[in-house]
Amino acid sequence: ALLAAFSMGPLSGVGVCLIKNLVHLLATSTGGVGELSNFLLGAAFVLPAGLFYKYRKNRMGAFLGALVGAVFMALASLPVNYFITYPFYTLLMPLDAILGLYQAINPNVHSLLDALIWFNIPFTLCKGLLSVAVTFLIYKRISPILKGR
Repeated sequence: ALLAAFSMGPLSGVGVCLIKNLVHLLATSTGGVGELSNFLLGAAFVLPAGLFYKYRKNRMGAFLGALVGAVFMALASLPVNYFITYPFYTLLMPLDAILGLYQAINPNVHSLLDALIWFNIPFTLCKGLLSVAVTFLIYKRISPILKGR
């Protein structure tokens, strides 16, 4: 999706996120909630990255845009998880049980908001930064294909 956002524009990157999650809906085990969350966070990543790169079309613009996108995705993970993902999961498992899993790692977690701040936001940021690294490792090699050469 990040490659699509850089090579064909930010909306193309969002389109890749949408198509990926629609395809995954055929084999979901989350009732569509995981796919909705993944789409929203993916869009929060590639849209700002693609927009930044659109106005600064060089390697540094791509890098800064991708970093901005990773930060946006990490910040968006708070409301997406708080209002969409975890309310669904608490239908399957009590919130106390979920918090107990977090507390086994960090006893300072006392609420869902604590868990999201201590675990989900940093995890999502690391996931975004890993995507940035992989994109930069492969972009140069596949750039001619993306540009139709």
